[in-house]
Amino acid sequence: MRSDLEKNMQLTDYELPNHDNELIKLSKIQGIDPLILVLAYDFDCPKDQLQHRQLVSFYPELKEKYTKIVTITTDSLEEINRFRHDIGADWTFLSDPQRVVQKDLHIQDYDPQNNFMIPHTIILKPGLIIYKLYKGYKFLKGSSLEDLRRDLRAVNEQIRPSWDITKPDLHDSWLAEKKNKSFPYNNDVS
Repeated sequence: MRSDLEKNMQLTDYELPNHDNELIKLSKIQGIDPLILVLAYDFDCPKDQLQHRQLVSFYPELKEKYTKIVTITTDSLEEINRFRHDIGADWTFLSDPQRVVQKDLHIQDYDPQNNFMIPHTIILKPGLIIYKLYKGYKFLKGSSLEDLRRDLRAVNEQIRPSWDITKPDLHDSWLAEKKNKSFPYNNDVS
């Protein structure tokens, strides 16, 4: 991984084809919400399959909490769609067979024959700002669902002033019908 990528640095706004073969930028998918970016190794890998199955079970909770997920892989569109269907994933998958992300981030696997990406999970604040970067799978040094929950809680506390609804000024504003301080009514992120 590039040494300049650390907390509070901005990730490149990659533009890649999604599972419907439409070019899309990460920033367009993210919008004003936190984003979990999964850089996948290979969908035939049992560890990738397990990680994504766990994310499928976590996804309803993420949607309810205004969080997006994107998976980037070097697999073909056909392989991506087969995998999404097999595990029941509803989020955006991006295909990078030219290995743009892999080369830019310096995450080529040690096996040049297969030329996969070393897996990473990156928690991004709005604006593609890195909050946390996990290398590998949860079995090694990667993220668990509890790690993701904790990180997303911290990100939301930072970006959404109404995260703590017990603040007196928020309560008073709400009672006065001034909901512009409360997300999602204000549709704004600090």
